[in-house]
Amino acid sequence: QVQLVESGPALVKPSQTLSLTCTVSGGSVTAYSSYWAWIRQPLGEDLEWMGGIGWDGDTDYSPILKSRTSVTRDIQKNQFTLHLRSVRPEDSGVYYCARAPGLRTIANAYDDWGQGIQVTVSS
Repeated sequence: QVQLVESGPALVKPSQTLSLTCTVSGGSVTAYSSYWAWIRQPLGEDLEWMGGIGWDGDTDYSPILKSRTSVTRDIQKNQFTLHLRSVRPEDSGVYYCARAPGLRTIANAYDDWGQGIQVTVSS
């Protein structure tokens, strides 16, 4: 059973970069055909797929967030990290990391999820 755990700051100031890390256990970020993504849910809104990284290191991003988002990974630590630049108050919400057996751009298509981490953007 793959387990994912998010970590990072709970509070970020506007214009700063938010960096969240997902630590994976019970599986490898390089497992063939696996896909590792970041998904968020602003308060009162639907889940939003942000982007992710495949087993081969290829990355994909939501067109809406592409200019501000990047996903990197550390194979040695079996982790992948979200970097969201120039954050705004509307970026506040719960952020999840998740795994699917291939690229999925629909949030509900992911099989394994972290517990989520609440992030607030405020000065």
